[in-house]
Amino acid sequence: MSLEMTPLVVAGVAALAVLVIAIGVAMSGRSGISDRLERYAAARPQAGPGSAAGSGGVADLIAQSQALASLNRAVEGRDFWANIARDIARADLHLKPSEFLAIWAGSIVGVPILMVLLSAFLPAFRNPLFLLIGIVVGFFLPRFWLARRRNGRLGAFNKQLPDTITLVANALRAGSSFLQAVELVVRETRPPISIEFARVIREVNLGLPFEQALENMVRRVRSDDLELMATAISIQHQVGGNLAEILDSIAYTIRERIRIKGEIRTLTAQQRLSGYVVAGLPIGLAGFLFVAAPGFMDPMFDSRASLIGLPAGVIILALGGVMMFIGFMAIRKIVDIEV
Repeated sequence: MSLEMTPLVVAGVAALAVLVIAIGVAMSGRSGISDRLERYAAARPQAGPGSAAGSGGVADLIAQSQALASLNRAVEGRDFWANIARDIARADLHLKPSEFLAIWAGSIVGVPILMVLLSAFLPAFRNPLFLLIGIVVGFFLPRFWLARRRNGRLGAFNKQLPDTITLVANALRAGSSFLQAVELVVRETRPPISIEFARVIREVNLGLPFEQALENMVRRVRSDDLELMATAISIQHQVGGNLAEILDSIAYTIRERIRIKGEIRTLTAQQRLSGYVVAGLPIGLAGFLFVAAPGFMDPMFDSRASLIGLPAGVIILALGGVMMFIGFMAIRKIVDIEV
């Protein structure tokens, strides 16, 4: 592919991204009462008039876009966008699904454009393979960022949970009701624990049964430790018992689980690093060769030696990539020890 043809390819990618947004707009949907209550229960902080000037930028322009607001109304209620909205809530990002869709489309278009701009300084980037890599990276980058945010928030939640359970148990021993103990958690703890328990309080104030509000929190956070706590509370409400002692036992169990997980992570650190080296070193070396010596890999794409209509070098590279992926997944499976 010549450099003159590259803008046409980028334009095609941009047209594809716009088509994705258009399909989202075409799918009509309306926000019901439950959706509006859900947004109220989330209680995302709004910037005041004085802070708008200081925090302006691309995020403010996205949030104020009328086109994106119409797109968000159109895609609400769809299963795919409901999953995205749930992932955004778990990552604690103040974005609507339509705004994340716009960022996603911009990433699909922007990364290949960045590759085109870099090709003016690095001739190796003029290879069509790098344009394809840019499209793939642009497609997966927003989801990877969202998953990293979600997993980081879940890790912080799990670390705070044992102390939070102990705080609730002590409040119950002091004579507080469970709802008052939850309010104490909201006042005395830090995010993300305080945010999630505050949402439970708001849902209860809206008339939702406490057990249902607790189940909603479990569904949002997706923490095994929190699910253990919620199950114990639900059973105690049905059959009775000393809830403070039950919560102390759960807190002890969670602390021991965290300790054992830490020991396992320490003992398997070398194996996990080996998996990353096995998967990343060949890819990094190939990328370095493309940049440092653009012609070094040309024999791999020579069609004079071909199999099933493809250059033999391409088949070898594909087979090597598959084997590296299998090796990486095998190592991950070995070191993934359930506690």
